[in-house]
Amino acid sequence: MGRRLGAPLRSEPAGSYFSPTTPRVLAHRGLALEAPENTLLAFEHAVAVGAEYIETDVHVSADGFCVIAHDPDLTRVAGRKVGVHQLTMAQLRKVDLGHGQGFCTLAEALDAFGSTRFNIDLKVAGAVTPAVEAIATLGATSRVLVTSFSDARRLAAVRQLPSVATSASARTFATALVAARIGATRGVRRALRGINAVQIPERALGISTATGRMLRQFHDAGVEVHFWTINDPQRMHELLDLGVDGLVTDRADLALGEVRAFLARTA
Repeated sequence: MGRRLGAPLRSEPAGSYFSPTTPRVLAHRGLALEAPENTLLAFEHAVAVGAEYIETDVHVSADGFCVIAHDPDLTRVAGRKVGVHQLTMAQLRKVDLGHGQGFCTLAEALDAFGSTRFNIDLKVAGAVTPAVEAIATLGATSRVLVTSFSDARRLAAVRQLPSVATSASARTFATALVAARIGATRGVRRALRGINAVQIPERALGISTATGRMLRQFHDAGVEVHFWTINDPQRMHELLDLGVDGLVTDRADLALGEVRAFLARTA
């Protein structure tokens, strides 16, 4: 599964993160039907059904490795009341997440799936430096999007990875959303300058984001619109017809089928 770490990489053109045609399906934490979320096995299952994008999250281990994990602790995924940051990477690898899986590093995931694009949510400030190092060392900048709810974390990574794709952080999106709500096109463009995508729920700040008017405002600002977390096929169908650019979903298998049906009926 993948090439040996440190072996030569196939070069990719800058900006290739968005080069496949839309709509995009982003496998939320992989495909965790018969695999624990955010594990190499979940990512393998997502890729096996045809997913070109994996959405994932990173923390940092006690010894400074960038660890793939959504939660700050192991309570939900392993029934242990201990923080990810309190364990070394060697200890995290031994945690039984089910199906023979333990925690893995971002570098291992990028290496194992060398042609897959990753959407990486930086969960803590301590993950920024090791995440940047993993991405840069593996020459993966062109197939990575970095994001965070925190502008500070997101910008710290973006500054170190020239040309990397990025999506709006919470405060940036809130500013753009309020401007879009009142039809302030210039305000939307100003807020989203330097942003490639907004990855959003269907409702935020009491405002419906999944409307044709909102999509036009964001598209006019030059960004893609990806909605999360969409698991119902009927809603996938409706959003695709609305014109969304991407679906972040726990059911990449179903979403890929909906995308194929959408492309067939709009051909």
